[in-house]
Amino acid sequence: MERSKKTVKLISWVRFGSYSELLYLYAQAYKYLNQQDVMLKKNAVILIREAAQDEFADIWPIFEEIVSAGDTYAYPKETSKAEGERLWMKVPRKTFVAESDGEILGTYYIKTNQSGPGSHVCNCGYMVRTAARGKGIATAMCEHSQQVALELGYSAMQFNFVASSNEGAIRIWQQMGFEIVGRLPRAFNHPVRSYIDALIMYKWLRT
Repeated sequence: MERSKKTVKLISWVRFGSYSELLYLYAQAYKYLNQQDVMLKKNAVILIREAAQDEFADIWPIFEEIVSAGDTYAYPKETSKAEGERLWMKVPRKTFVAESDGEILGTYYIKTNQSGPGSHVCNCGYMVRTAARGKGIATAMCEHSQQVALELGYSAMQFNFVASSNEGAIRIWQQMGFEIVGRLPRAFNHPVRSYIDALIMYKWLRT
């Protein structure tokens, strides 16, 4: 599988024993990954790269786990693998994966939110394997997606339908500069909490 060539982006969120150790890790990552996006999250090297079309089989367990729970995404809980592939791999402009030691731990897509006058605004969706949560992967992917959005010519990013119960994600997005610009009363039918609000979150990306 051919990897896309992108500028290495190294973000250190951990403390290393010495500056030389950080330089060594950077050099090794750059050499091995051939100009990929590398992020250091809580003592783990997270590689974020564009997904190949034939990789949905590896993404599917994450997609199925999250969608079948029915508490974050507005997809039918019984969404099939074929429909999931269409939604996650074919509808978006690009799809990315976050991996560590060759294992895919998270994934996100980026697509145009509206056509015509709204085409400068993109929309992203993020998923992280349950067992991999709490490692900064969602934050890394959101940060990465904002850079990709600018590279693709977008000026803003919007999350259209954030379940108000998804407090962890809302907290991350707000920490990254997203604002709650709208609230849809009782628009999300949560499997446990019944009808809850859905939020619209927005961030202007260009300075």
